[in-house]
Amino acid sequence: MSYTLARMVEEAGYAADTAYRLKEGLKKVESGSYDVVFLDVRLPDGNGIEIIPTIRSIPFPPEIIIITAFGERGGADLALKNGAWDYLQKPADLQTMELSLIRALEYRSQKQVLKTPLKIDRQGIIGNSPRLLMCIALMGHAAKSDANVLICGETGTGKELFAKAIHLNSIRKPKPFIVVDCTSLPHNLAESILFGHAKGAFTGADKSHEGLVEQADQGTLFLDEVGELPLNLQIKLLRVLQERKFRPVGSKTEIKSNFRLVSATNRDLDERVAKGKFRQDLLFRIRTFVIELPPIRGRQKDIEALANQYVEKFCNDYQYEKKKISEDFIETLTRYKWPGNVREFISAIESAVAVDPYSQTLFSKHLPNYIRVSTLGPVAQHAIWPLESSGPETKQSLQTLKDYRQEAIAEAEEKYLRNLMFRTNWHIAEACEISNLKKARLYQLLKVYNITK
Repeated sequence: MSYTLARMVEEAGYAADTAYRLKEGLKKVESGSYDVVFLDVRLPDGNGIEIIPTIRSIPFPPEIIIITAFGERGGADLALKNGAWDYLQKPADLQTMELSLIRALEYRSQKQVLKTPLKIDRQGIIGNSPRLLMCIALMGHAAKSDANVLICGETGTGKELFAKAIHLNSIRKPKPFIVVDCTSLPHNLAESILFGHAKGAFTGADKSHEGLVEQADQGTLFLDEVGELPLNLQIKLLRVLQERKFRPVGSKTEIKSNFRLVSATNRDLDERVAKGKFRQDLLFRIRTFVIELPPIRGRQKDIEALANQYVEKFCNDYQYEKKKISEDFIETLTRYKWPGNVREFISAIESAVAVDPYSQTLFSKHLPNYIRVSTLGPVAQHAIWPLESSGPETKQSLQTLKDYRQEAIAEAEEKYLRNLMFRTNWHIAEACEISNLKKARLYQLLKVYNITK
């Protein structure tokens, strides 16, 4: 296959090179002298799709064409989301492969103007893992255009931080950056909050009110958790995006607003479209430019840098001497899955710094217990240690099976609820939907386990 591809490339007038393992190929690619990579999926030392972010993170990376005999479910989607140019399944005829190559090279020739890396103000975005660097590069390109941007990612991945960075790296930087939290918009006032209202528009409207869309004129409007926007407002927002003008509630006059839209969501908007909860035409309009932020568990190389940054920050905040960080501390941070992502990470670091003011070095012992327990693994978490003796005292210390079962269930419920509220950022409707609990029952359980925001 490599021989056939190399001949095809050479006959098209280009130089070709081959590598039979990821490690060998990556070393060559990092030299920066290649324009296109034909990348297989199943290779002797790993999965080709998994190294796409690494390839994409080098300066002016080559275009990547995935070519595989294994059409794994979701493989094409994952490859293209990670930045691959094309995804071809074997057996692919030479004409198809050559056409993909020529198109990739044409696209690359148009990108030559971008070969000089963009100067980007990161605005506090920490890390250099391949997937994060790819997102930063996308953010830089998005900032240089005026297209609508949709930022996707789990709760706590830093979507608002990226949105603000897009604004502050754009020509709109001197103008307002207006944040709209769509989860907290009260349905009866949402239209007035977004578009404003005229005096006397409704009971209590004793004066005119300027809406957030008008405040964003010449600047950036950031719709956080746009998937939660009520359907009636989605229709109005679509018209505003098309015509750049709107009418405040109770007003006869239309107002123009030249804003740049950046949206964010932790939901699958295509799924919400299928359920009739989000308008497809609005989705097409807002996702002109898509940035998918990785969860912190996919950025393990950034864990130490994040820890150093926030330990220093909280030591300064609490006026402590700078604390050292042990390997044991980093290992525990790396093993934990971080369902609440960076937001949960920051909270855990603050707790570790504050819990023992006089300790000069941070150990895993300083981290919250639920993190330490979850990193031990299922066997260690539920281990029943061998009894050292069979004397009466040891027997008396054993629980009844019923008590042991209830304690285990309570522990599991508490852990689940804490993760649930972290993951949903205390959005009760979303938490109820995920857990299949009624709102009253959810509040009751949170009270039982003393879980507070």
